[in-house]
Amino acid sequence: MPLSLVWFRNDLRLADHRALAAAARQGPLVAVHLRALPHWRRHGHGANQLDFRARGLAALKEGLEGLNIPLLHRDIDDFAEAPDALLALARETGAEALHFNHEYPLDEVRRDRAVVEAFDAAGLAATGHHDAVAFAPGELLTGKGDYYGVFTPFARAWHRRLTPERLALSDTPAPQAPLPIASDPLPELPEGEEAPIDGRQWPAGEGPAADRLERFLRFRGRHYAAQRDLPAIRGTSELSPYLALGMISHRQCLQAVLAENDGRLAEGDAGLTAWVNELVWREFYRHVAFGFPRVCRHRAFQAHTEALAWRDDEAGFAAWCEGRTGYPIVDAAMRQLVATGWMHNRLRMITAMFLSKHLLIDWRRGEAFFLRHLVDGEFCANNGGWQWAASTGTDAAPYFRIFNPTTQSTRFDPDGRFIAEWLPELAGLPAKARHAPPRDLASGIDYPPPIVDHRAARQRALDAFKALARD
Repeated sequence: MPLSLVWFRNDLRLADHRALAAAARQGPLVAVHLRALPHWRRHGHGANQLDFRARGLAALKEGLEGLNIPLLHRDIDDFAEAPDALLALARETGAEALHFNHEYPLDEVRRDRAVVEAFDAAGLAATGHHDAVAFAPGELLTGKGDYYGVFTPFARAWHRRLTPERLALSDTPAPQAPLPIASDPLPELPEGEEAPIDGRQWPAGEGPAADRLERFLRFRGRHYAAQRDLPAIRGTSELSPYLALGMISHRQCLQAVLAENDGRLAEGDAGLTAWVNELVWREFYRHVAFGFPRVCRHRAFQAHTEALAWRDDEAGFAAWCEGRTGYPIVDAAMRQLVATGWMHNRLRMITAMFLSKHLLIDWRRGEAFFLRHLVDGEFCANNGGWQWAASTGTDAAPYFRIFNPTTQSTRFDPDGRFIAEWLPELAGLPAKARHAPPRDLASGIDYPPPIVDHRAARQRALDAFKALARD
């Protein structure tokens, strides 16, 4: 039987893996992985995610070896080297086919197209599979035949056209007969590039991912709608890093919801359906990246906002990055990000809107900072969220929607518990005073006053967007 290669990328799992299952149906297989550290670094991925990826790859290797599937590893400098590297592996192993799961940002699409063309020219087969989405880009279009630029009609179409077959789980391959090919040792990350966070916060692999899903649905899923915006409690799934690197599939998540919610995704328990909505958002942003590739070129989705007069404020940007803006909820969130590689979703909106609206600093700078620190850094979701907050993207918040950080703080962290956790210098203040420390109470505390007045900053942002609208 012919040998196939399975190219693992952001899909580091054995269960419910479309490309792996398809290859196993055809015969014996060898797994391959290309590490492109220079390319990933140039595109902003930081040490936290690179470390998480390395640990996830090690867990995958262990699982593959239990199935007698060797894992071959190669280092490349750039995606442009992928076709030659994979062809060399095919010739080395005698493989006649390559299987991989599609990715949707522009660079990844170009890389995969070049790989398919190279294999075709060599008389070998290379087949991509749609694994990370229920609907391939182009399957869900507006009545005019365009890609959706607004989430709600996309979600309606997604639910309306969803069938059980689209959520069917792929079989994990059975152990194959041993091959005369040995796995490669996996290289360590270069010295000095260790993750600054404690990796034990994010145990890697599909086992920990499945455990988190099970615990979330058992203890918090039905409370998700009520608790998802409260950063002081564990009200979210904390599955985003595992979804970003494919240590769990969206189908596994949705099948688990179906089992908990009487076979329903759009109706039934409010908490579970709200969480499903977040998974659909992830798919929506992948369609956007494919259908509107300008967002992959550092461009705004709303083209007219390209002319916005962003401010050059290095001191303000540094204060935002370092968590010393004088707005406690913003600063606590930024410190959480740097310390843990993760930030609560409500806080991502608050901090992103503060940078892009209060400081009127280009959202692309914040997008890059997040990607550099996030364990769950994923281009599509990160870009989509930042453009939403900055009123430049799909479903963009109206430019006049500008969160008041203090109001957000009192609403979603009413007792100041989250603030006290990440700003211990304010923990001694009365709970209500933590949201906007009065100077008389804050005297002697090493915490800065606000770097910008909310009302003045709001007006400045309104004026900038109004001027843009007149152009």
